[in-house]
Amino acid sequence: MPDPTIDDLRRHAVARTLFPPTTLARAIRRLGFVQADPIRAPARAQDLILRHRVKDYRAGDLETRYAKLDIEEDCLVNYGFLPREHLALMHPREPKQVWDAETRRRAADVLAFVRERGPVHPREVDLHFAHGRVRNYWGGSSNASTQLLDGLHYRGLLRVVRRDGGTRVYAAVAHPPADDSPAEQARRAAALVDLVLRKYAPLPSASLTHLVHLLGYGAPHLAVPIQAALRQAREALPSCRIDGTQWFWPADEKPRSRRHAPDTEVRLLAPFDPVVWDRRRFELLWGWTYRFEAYTPPARRKLGYYALPLLWHDRVVGWANLALRDGRLQPAFGYADAKPQGAAFRAALDDELQRMTQFLAAR
Repeated sequence: MPDPTIDDLRRHAVARTLFPPTTLARAIRRLGFVQADPIRAPARAQDLILRHRVKDYRAGDLETRYAKLDIEEDCLVNYGFLPREHLALMHPREPKQVWDAETRRRAADVLAFVRERGPVHPREVDLHFAHGRVRNYWGGSSNASTQLLDGLHYRGLLRVVRRDGGTRVYAAVAHPPADDSPAEQARRAAALVDLVLRKYAPLPSASLTHLVHLLGYGAPHLAVPIQAALRQAREALPSCRIDGTQWFWPADEKPRSRRHAPDTEVRLLAPFDPVVWDRRRFELLWGWTYRFEAYTPPARRKLGYYALPLLWHDRVVGWANLALRDGRLQPAFGYADAKPQGAAFRAALDDELQRMTQFLAAR
């Protein structure tokens, strides 16, 4: 078979992840991981990702139905939602940061409190212990109790059982004893590398390396076998070189398949949607630079606070910033090149805005 062209890879990248809408459980299982983000502009990233892949999905459905699904909130390459069998690849997790004696004592007290009380809201822990406030990752301050709960969750001693008004509610959990044998570590590492490849393929070589490096967030204790798994994957995976860039994809997929023909819909994508997540790949496939600017000072923004990439057929042609005022959707569009012309684009864009309005409406 001839090597795929960049057009083949573009169609492959879109078609393989924008599968026909299915149930919420099946969509999460097929995606393997759904990145979370707290910003609502106009909805959280996890909801914006799932709305294209779940039948009749509405904003907030994941939070509402979370407790009944076989999924967990946890880390992979970043924070989000994933099937429990994928979580098992990373736990028991051994973090890089070691707590000092005082933090370990406080954490043990909090864990004992949660085990005795059952599911707890961070406010209950803070009221009981009055740990005060500490400097957080972003340079501001947060409750020390909340940081302890987050640390216990990361270490696999707590799990998120639900959210109350967006706030995580925790309960104690125990993972099976670790099998530290080299063979088991190699199996887990290979499965994690395969997971991120299938999530974001086709991938430029540098992006595959970057994603595997980010697995250090979810599985820092598997760093050595993960690097070995990456080396083995590079040797075994199908690949091609286009304009000096080496691309990789899963062995059971065919980028040149005719099944990857683009559909006629317009889609507004989350900034963290698998189609657009990798900014390096984005520029190679679509020829312009997309930036997530929510944390960029307003005066320096070029696309907007929460610009949603605008996909038309297999091309990301621009972006939109959306606001919902008095139940009406107010979009502001920008285009990387000229705005697509013709009745077909206008009708497809109107259909997408109608779907977005329905998605944002409360059940």
